[in-house]
Amino acid sequence: MPLNSTEPEISVIVPVYKAENSLDELYSRLKTSLEAISSDFEILLIEDCGGDRSWPIIERLAQADSRVRGIQLSRNFGQHYGITAGLDACRGQWVVVMDCDLQDRPEEIPRLYAKAQEGYDIVLALRGKRNDPWLKRAASWLFYKAFSYLADFEYSGDSGNFRIISRKVVDNLCEMREQLRFFGALVHWLGFSATGIEVLHAERFEGKSTYTFSKLWDLAMETIIAYSDKPLRLAVKLGFTMALFSFFYGAYLLGATLIHGAVVPGWTSLMVSLFFIGGIIISIQGVVGIYIGKTFDETKKRPLYIVGRKTY
Repeated sequence: MPLNSTEPEISVIVPVYKAENSLDELYSRLKTSLEAISSDFEILLIEDCGGDRSWPIIERLAQADSRVRGIQLSRNFGQHYGITAGLDACRGQWVVVMDCDLQDRPEEIPRLYAKAQEGYDIVLALRGKRNDPWLKRAASWLFYKAFSYLADFEYSGDSGNFRIISRKVVDNLCEMREQLRFFGALVHWLGFSATGIEVLHAERFEGKSTYTFSKLWDLAMETIIAYSDKPLRLAVKLGFTMALFSFFYGAYLLGATLIHGAVVPGWTSLMVSLFFIGGIIISIQGVVGIYIGKTFDETKKRPLYIVGRKTY
């Protein structure tokens, strides 16, 4: 079937990573859910080089249905870069972004679309009770709390990436080409009219999440640095606080010496103070170094992702 050149009513972007066993089920349920809205839709499956058989399955689905479009990146770039590739390629008037593990239920898309027709540019799928292990829920909660505090704006993790956005939002997102990508925060920053509806969060269709605590930590650090200079301002406050404390403690020691005579300082307190202050200085230098390194990355102007293969 030839690729339809007209703009579809709705596009669905799904970053795919190690999902060979869920793709057929995902396509079947997406097809049923989207046809309840319009037969004029497209499904973009962005394969992020997970090393399994996902790409041959995507090719098969695309060959059977021209509304399925597959993109394989040249290497593993990460979920948010895969979403960016989908945003650059999609053509729909409305665009849904969702995960491939079927915890984001395709059956919720008609509800998101209907809510958007009330005049919203962004409709978030708010997860009620999450069907994730408690450790992942705790790590996610800590990540979003730290991000909200350090990025200086309130960001809720209840929605994840699952949402529907208008063409206007997509076009503006595609103008934002910074290297550090965090889809949800980018959408939030744009400031378009937004609301949310509560959806059912399903269990994973198969396998385990590839987002380990270490990956969440790395994502948190990169995202916070990308969206705020608050860590630097906190470092300055810490430095002034330590200096003020040292001043008052020095005044206390001077007064004690004048009243009681000279006191021989202990090696223990001296060494503890040196190591503590040294650690603080090294940490602050590390934070500054990270900001400089990320600035260097931005000046290279490298592409955010590279497409290896496409089905169209």
